[in-house]
Amino acid sequence: MAGPDGLDAGADGARLEARLQAEGLDPGSWGNGPGDRYAPHEHGYDKVIVVTSGSITFGLPGLGASIVLSAGDRLELPAGTRHDGLVGPSGVRCLEAHRARGAFTVPRRVPAGEW
Repeated sequence: MAGPDGLDAGADGARLEARLQAEGLDPGSWGNGPGDRYAPHEHGYDKVIVVTSGSITFGLPGLGASIVLSAGDRLELPAGTRHDGLVGPSGVRCLEAHRARGAFTVPRRVPAGEW
């Protein structure tokens, strides 16, 4: 069933998960409701996040920037990058996988269809 963002979280979520697995990643799934927030924090590993439905904005306070992700978009986040999150008005479902520190050098959004 297609969500409000037009992406079928079931079929497309499975397709996106298979693409991450083809890279040797082991993604897990998580989600949050509309308007949920994550306080600024960082991780000791590089992170890959792919939105399967909804949207989320990641703030990057150390860089004075933010990255908006919607269905199909991918975020590559280097270890030690301080970030926060604000879930969009339709909530969000994501796939997340971790890479060893040093796989990424800068935070990068890869739009749906380009990865």
